[in-house]
Amino acid sequence: MTTSATDTEGSAAHPRFAEALREMGLEDVAGQVRRFPEATRTAAEAAALGCELSQICKSLIFAADGEPFLVLMDGASRVDLDRVREELGADRVTRAKADVVRETTGYAIGGVPPFGHRTRTRVLADRSLLTHPVIWAAAGTPYTVFPMPPKDLIVHAGATLVDVREREG
Repeated sequence: MTTSATDTEGSAAHPRFAEALREMGLEDVAGQVRRFPEATRTAAEAAALGCELSQICKSLIFAADGEPFLVLMDGASRVDLDRVREELGADRVTRAKADVVRETTGYAIGGVPPFGHRTRTRVLADRSLLTHPVIWAAAGTPYTVFPMPPKDLIVHAGATLVDVREREG
């Protein structure tokens, strides 16, 4: 893994995400972005940076009755669609297709960051993210991640804290 945060064009983060960081006054985060030599489209691949799988924050786009929304979930867990449906009071919750993800966020699946999206959507963050002092999330590309305390990430994402992960057993 390359730990250098910058290259000849500045931050290793996606330009839209780097701009969002600047707009939010988080320039220091742009300097902490890590770039992988190969894509890390899954949480397990991103955990190769040397952290626990549960320290990876997955940014997943779903649709509730046709309206896209974002779920932030730890990398070791799965989203329980029934719990999400109950949380949102929706009739139907489905995983968004790749074109909807890109249209809604401006990013491809595997690189969706927790904030800095093209459009504003509702954001749910699972409480499981709070179990670590620092979590890692995509920085707008399948090759980049950034660290942030989970409470800060949840605030910057404008997320509602919920319990929507699948229960074991």
